[in-house]
Amino acid sequence: MFRNPLFRLLLVFGLALGLLAACKGQQPATPAAEEAKKPFRVAVVMPSAINDLAFSQSMYDALVAIQKERGEENFQFVYSDGMYVVDDAAAAIRDYATQGYDLVIAHGSQYGSSLQEIAPDFPNTSFAWGTTVETFGLPNVFAYEAASEQGGYVNGVMAAMLTKSGVIGVVGPIETGDAKRYVDGFVAGVKATKPDATVNVNWIGSFSDVSLAAEAAKTHIAAGADVMTGTAQMVVGAIGVAKEHGVLWFGTQADQTSLAPEIVVANQVYHWEVVLNQMIDLIQQGTLGGRSFAIDLANGGIVMVYNPQFDLPDDVKAAAEKTIEGIKKGEITIPLK
Repeated sequence: MFRNPLFRLLLVFGLALGLLAACKGQQPATPAAEEAKKPFRVAVVMPSAINDLAFSQSMYDALVAIQKERGEENFQFVYSDGMYVVDDAAAAIRDYATQGYDLVIAHGSQYGSSLQEIAPDFPNTSFAWGTTVETFGLPNVFAYEAASEQGGYVNGVMAAMLTKSGVIGVVGPIETGDAKRYVDGFVAGVKATKPDATVNVNWIGSFSDVSLAAEAAKTHIAAGADVMTGTAQMVVGAIGVAKEHGVLWFGTQADQTSLAPEIVVANQVYHWEVVLNQMIDLIQQGTLGGRSFAIDLANGGIVMVYNPQFDLPDDVKAAAEKTIEGIKKGEITIPLK
């Protein structure tokens, strides 16, 4: 068979090419190819529970959204929540960096000094923290903040239109970061809409003291407040009191409707994934830090969510929507103290 020498030569040559191609297809992946297949890994340290319906949940929800968008095979995250003791949080941040996570997030302004000390020890690891614009001049630290005064202003406009007593109460944690910006924006929105309204602000000095927030809410109601708002994870205490007395509530950071659907009017909801995605892309391109980011109404990092179970008057909703557009277009300037 195959007595023709030329035919046999061609046959052998063809078989050789086929074997060569097969061998190439079975070659082990290069280190670069293996690296490309690894998922991007994030670790986050948070001061309260991931279901606090406030600050920590806003970050957890963002990470879940990113994982859903990018796929679990491409994006993975772990977290330590309830880290209100700063020393414990610092230990967790350092441990995650030691484990080689691509991005370690310190989600809380109270972690700043710890991050400033830890980040230089891990120059090949990216860190992020908020809410702030301060990167400490470090090339591997990102910072992020929320223009929370924007949603605060919108909530303030609606609160001014809905109050009957003309007295509005605010339960604040510590006068700093996005909490202060939210309260400043809320007060400004109320005053721009109803100049003669009384807005009583009580800073309780804690992000997590639920009982103290409840007592502050009782004080506001005793002073005649029929509408209230507040920020940080401790507001569950204030919302509980508002629910008992039929006082309207405006939320921020996360959607708090489920806590009291009969009295929650609207919520400013944070979508940190808007800026986190930018950080991830930069890290994958070789930039480990040195930049700050902000979420706001214009970039979709802040979204106003109306409670569908609350009968919001058409004119109030229309005023809110007009305010949102005015802020996005830069037609409304919100004063910050």
